[in-house]
Amino acid sequence: MPAAMPVPASAPMGLCALLAAVADRHPARIAFVDQASKPDWCGRPAIAWTFAAAREIVARLAEGLQQLRLPPRSPVGLCMAGMAEAHLAFLAIEQAGHVPCLLPVTWDEDRLLQAVESAQILAILTQGVLGAERPAETMCRVAMRYFPLRFVAAFGPHVPDGVLSLDQVVLDHRGDAAALGTGPAAGLVTFALPGAGSAGPSSEPAGAPVAVRREAEALTAAAAGCLAPMRVEPGDRILSLMPPSDLKGLATGLAAALLAGATLECHPVFEAGTLSAALDQPVPTHLVAPAWMEAGFARTTVAGRLRTLAYVHRAPCRLSGRLPGRAGVVDILAFDETALLCGRRDAQDVGLVLAAPERAALAPERAALAPERVAPIPDRTADRAGLIQLRRDPDGRLSFRGAACTARMLHRGITREENQDGWIPSRFRPSLFAGVATAVAEV
Repeated sequence: MPAAMPVPASAPMGLCALLAAVADRHPARIAFVDQASKPDWCGRPAIAWTFAAAREIVARLAEGLQQLRLPPRSPVGLCMAGMAEAHLAFLAIEQAGHVPCLLPVTWDEDRLLQAVESAQILAILTQGVLGAERPAETMCRVAMRYFPLRFVAAFGPHVPDGVLSLDQVVLDHRGDAAALGTGPAAGLVTFALPGAGSAGPSSEPAGAPVAVRREAEALTAAAAGCLAPMRVEPGDRILSLMPPSDLKGLATGLAAALLAGATLECHPVFEAGTLSAALDQPVPTHLVAPAWMEAGFARTTVAGRLRTLAYVHRAPCRLSGRLPGRAGVVDILAFDETALLCGRRDAQDVGLVLAAPERAALAPERAALAPERVAPIPDRTADRAGLIQLRRDPDGRLSFRGAACTARMLHRGITREENQDGWIPSRFRPSLFAGVATAVAEV
């Protein structure tokens, strides 16, 4: 059996501590809201979960996971669409003392097998139905091809024989909700796909996924870096169109919402009517969307109904096609699974920062961190200048350093220490014109 992942020198608290902190002070505040059309594509009801209810369900799921008797800090896969159950499952894996490994539910069986082998995953939580797909059945086939994968569990309907029903786990276990978030968090694993760009909703590249390991503190710091320009306040709503299966989806979604004490509503299946109805709800809303949707949103009234409209780019990408932004437009640029560079379309625009990295430290913003949070990161990381630093090396390549981009490559359960001086080199360089970055290209 693969060895459990090593314990860091200082084991920080994770997202469960944030959930518990908000639940203690605002138990009736809404934590998670499902897309209204959810029953149509997964056969499960759309539910709005309060922070108190979410804490209870996470405790029950965590108790069920602990009954599997996996070694502490075991890698546990999570392969689900962006719905409330996915958020609850991520938190339950953390609370059970294991390492969530985020597997995109859109990947085929071969790519999932590559990822499972890379992280040496011992158990997977998934769902029975996603449209015409049957993720739980796919995971059973992956388990047949990778012997160390011991357990597959799924939310129903259509849970195959031999797969643990997570709905039954919730019913059969009670858990200790009061203890939620009191222990150390084991961090997480995401998977990079070198060569993936964001020019449009194109197919993913053919390369094997690269496992990237980060501690809980680095995830929380990345989320704080996104909250700074987005200016999310406690009780606001983050409405995300991003899948919660990588750093950019998690840091702008679940982690950001818990850190700000905000409501998270995910729409994994894009439906114009459903989205429009959701935006009509009378609550301050921050929409997070893939950058390729900008041209379409520009032809609608969506921007006028929002506090913030955040467009997420994935390097390599073009920046020259961005439209002149009104107040409240934010760009979030993801560099593989290493770093997120965020900025409002003003003096801290990402095009200006990429052209002159020293701008990132000139006018630091403070993230709107919920006053009820339990601080799992040093106070300095509320200041964006302390979260991420970047530089252009002599060959034009970008490198990153800081609490928000502390990540390590993972190969068959072993982390690789590749940056001795704290700087993490990337495979990207900005293309400059008239003092502004118009694109980010591969070196």
